[in-house]
Amino acid sequence: MNTNPRPADAQAIDEAARRLADGELVAFPTETVYGLGADAANERAVAEVYRLKGRPPGHPLIVHVLDAAQAAWWAHWPARAQRLADAFWPGPLTLILTRRDAAPGHACGGQPSIGLRAPSHPVARALLAAFAARGGHGVAAPSANRFGRVSPTRAGHVIDDLGDEAPMVLDGGPCEVGVESTIVDLTRERPVLLRPGGIATAQLEAVLGERLLPRDAGAPRASGTLEAHYAPATPIELVSPGQIEARVAQLRARGERVALWARSGAGGDAEVRLEMPADPADAARALYDALRALDRSHCQRILVEQVPDDDAWHAVADRLRRAVAGSADRR
Repeated sequence: MNTNPRPADAQAIDEAARRLADGELVAFPTETVYGLGADAANERAVAEVYRLKGRPPGHPLIVHVLDAAQAAWWAHWPARAQRLADAFWPGPLTLILTRRDAAPGHACGGQPSIGLRAPSHPVARALLAAFAARGGHGVAAPSANRFGRVSPTRAGHVIDDLGDEAPMVLDGGPCEVGVESTIVDLTRERPVLLRPGGIATAQLEAVLGERLLPRDAGAPRASGTLEAHYAPATPIELVSPGQIEARVAQLRARGERVALWARSGAGGDAEVRLEMPADPADAARALYDALRALDRSHCQRILVEQVPDDDAWHAVADRLRRAVAGSADRR
């Protein structure tokens, strides 16, 4: 079992780039979550990502690149993409674009579109640069965990999830953003928000000078947009602040141990209680760590206080809603 993530020094990054060039997988940090990386142009390596994660073959991956110039090798690059890249790259923004005919489609889930992102984490950027020096054009990298489970925001989470099959893991510390990237579809006449993330909708609209449309039936498939996702093994529920005490009491009366993540002071009778940060960015950063800790608490139920219904909390609310759906799917 690979129980020792490697500190992400220059030697380890060079070795990781060599492994990618040789068709192997490498787990590495980004500012959002840890990614399970493969050479996006290597069909066998990308297939191994799908196998190791247990990911459905029609569910596309995100290809990580250094910059807009490298992105344009993969996709047609419209003016909207350049405006967004100028404003938010490197950073937690994925653009869905029309793939060039000559670009490999192994990471695209059988679609003519491709998801591209330039991460800002210094380890990710150093790895991409070292891989580019070896002739690489981009690294396909979904979250480094089993499909549908809680995403990893620390190197140890990757080992916890992948166990004996874990590849080389570069340890770059905890992820700064803590939830997956915002995804914007630019393949159609109007831009569409496919997944909220570390960049607020209002910021994107200010740069584009137009409204983002909501995801619709015609949207391309994109990473992390299934209704059931990001779920711990323990059943999870969202509870309004005013109902926390009653729900904790009801579950305990049935003999269930309760784990709670809440912003309010309610729920003091829960067997395990973690404080949810009041700031939405801090809550996003803490989200997956908290879900993992509550999942390890040997409780029969996880309760999470509902978060405010506003743009700042959109990414956290989205992940919690999908986690609840994923938990329900396992019952």
